[in-house]
Amino acid sequence: MTFSFTPKLGIDLGTTTVLVFVPGRGIVLHEPSVVAVSQRDNRILAIGNDAKEMIGRTPDEIIAYRPMKDGVIADYRVTEAMLRYYIHKALGRWNIFRPEVMVSVPAGVTSTERRAVIEAATKAGAREAYVVKEPILAAIGAGIPIHEARGHMVVDIGGGTTDVAVIALGGIVASTSAKCAGNALDHAIADYIKKTFNLSIGDKMAEEVKIHIGSAVPMDEELMMMVKGRDHVTGLPRSVELGTNEIVRAIGKELRVIINAIKDVLQETPPELASDIIDNGITMTGGSSMLRNLPELVLRRTGVKARLAPDAAYCVVKGTGEALKHLDTYKKAIISKR
Repeated sequence: MTFSFTPKLGIDLGTTTVLVFVPGRGIVLHEPSVVAVSQRDNRILAIGNDAKEMIGRTPDEIIAYRPMKDGVIADYRVTEAMLRYYIHKALGRWNIFRPEVMVSVPAGVTSTERRAVIEAATKAGAREAYVVKEPILAAIGAGIPIHEARGHMVVDIGGGTTDVAVIALGGIVASTSAKCAGNALDHAIADYIKKTFNLSIGDKMAEEVKIHIGSAVPMDEELMMMVKGRDHVTGLPRSVELGTNEIVRAIGKELRVIINAIKDVLQETPPELASDIIDNGITMTGGSSMLRNLPELVLRRTGVKARLAPDAAYCVVKGTGEALKHLDTYKKAIISKR
């Protein structure tokens, strides 16, 4: 019986990073979803870490870009190549069996976008491709018992999308996807620094600022950081010192979008489940939910206590691993397979 030899892979196909989970081995791959393409002959030059190194540093004929936009496939051919590369890298080159692959998609995904993911995974070498909505996987990965009749709310903030969902009895009761997450925060920080200090900084620098001194609410004891960039007027390199509370101001509008998405879902939630959510609180997952004091902001704006899931950045990919181990149990929660 060849069935037992079928390798299984869980893929968290994010806008900014791709994570691959192999049951029994854990997370085997954690690389940026970036592909470097040569414009002259449309050839793919590098994928993942190698390609990320090239961002903002390439000659004109090489472009490094992200084939995923807001959690869905923006460039089909490149996404397929990227998936093929990650599947081969995760399984090792001696593997001859085609794997069963489970891929995460945002909660607000359309049927066309869903089909595109399944098709890309199948063409990239998967024997079977399953697609599961991110909030369900995030909940499984955060250790929430999704099959019970009680309501749980999950807020998954990644690079491209914020997924908010209320889950009960293994399914999504109310959900929304906001195209505002980590990347939007980085852009807001870069824009603010440009407007306020006439200083241009790159995406990488903006992300570092967010991680080192960013916060969702103002802090009494601010963290400080030197930010280096190019002066917008003279064109020469220059650095300025920034404090946490300036970053709070810079990302205020984006955080409001995220909070409003949470409020929208709370307003759609049936009263029975709403009382469960007040008891259980909101579980926050995804890399960008690790922004300092974000649970505090959620509590202030919604009145519901929020907590950060352990290993927040890896909840979705761990969820794919769990779901693959117990495929039969989770079949109901799995959207579609081909």
